[in-house]
Amino acid sequence: MPTDDRALKEALKALIVQCARLKVPPSEIRDDQTLFDPKNGPGLDSIDVLEIVVNLERAYGVTIPDRETGQKVLQSVNTIADFIRASGKTP
Repeated sequence: MPTDDRALKEALKALIVQCARLKVPPSEIRDDQTLFDPKNGPGLDSIDVLEIVVNLERAYGVTIPDRETGQKVLQSVNTIADFIRASGKTP
């Protein structure tokens, strides 16, 4: 598990690319990019969300308990990283 902010965000980008089966390298996803916007982001969908949530739970031990929380947390790499740090699950 990554220990610093940059490493955490890079790991999250790799996780997003893998879970959503994106055809872009993780480095092309900006930290503040909206993940669900197909014009300005990767354009994730509900199936991608399920994969990402399951993998976040496995990798970081965090729980996204409901849709409302998921909508707030999964906006961008920054919001996911903030959620993980706030949960106290980073080393």
